[in-house]
Amino acid sequence: MDAVLTAIIAYFIGCINNAYILTKYTRKIDIRNYGSGNAGATNVLRVLGYKAAAPVFTLDVLKGVIAVLIGKYLMGNTGAMIAGIAVVCGHNWPVFLKFRGGKGIATSVGVVMTVSPLLGVIAVVIGILVIALTKYVSLGSITGSASFAILNAIFWNSTQVFVFSLILASLAIFQHRSNIKRLLAGTESKVGQKIRKK
Repeated sequence: MDAVLTAIIAYFIGCINNAYILTKYTRKIDIRNYGSGNAGATNVLRVLGYKAAAPVFTLDVLKGVIAVLIGKYLMGNTGAMIAGIAVVCGHNWPVFLKFRGGKGIATSVGVVMTVSPLLGVIAVVIGILVIALTKYVSLGSITGSASFAILNAIFWNSTQVFVFSLILASLAIFQHRSNIKRLLAGTESKVGQKIRKK
């Protein structure tokens, strides 16, 4: 029962969609009707720029941190990992927005930095470096997420932690499947390219 309660609490924390809420009440738009159609920080960045995206990203990271801390309080390290996965699922598929959310990267950053700070920092740095070198946020997001799983395989802690990292990486890659197609086709948008109406 504790695991179910932890997952439910974390999922609903994830359902607080900051991209939708902030753009709806400050810009009077539904961000899902613009750009990639995702309700996440990257799409806000592409459509409205850095100033609008920064608070969205920060709040999305924060909800990952909060969910993990609650999970840890309720069930220790196991609860932290259950909450980490559930909060990302809530962000990706929020029940209040008909399951149309974001791609979970900012929330995943908050999760990994709280569950495994050292490997989380390394994975985030790898992702940032890829973005800086290629100007593709999606490629950096995918690489950073995969790096966290690879790092957990190299610096083995436990099977539980590795499975947790693998699930997070899989969620990120699954949510970026359309980006992967565009990257392969050479049509993916780079940082600085603004996109308006879908």
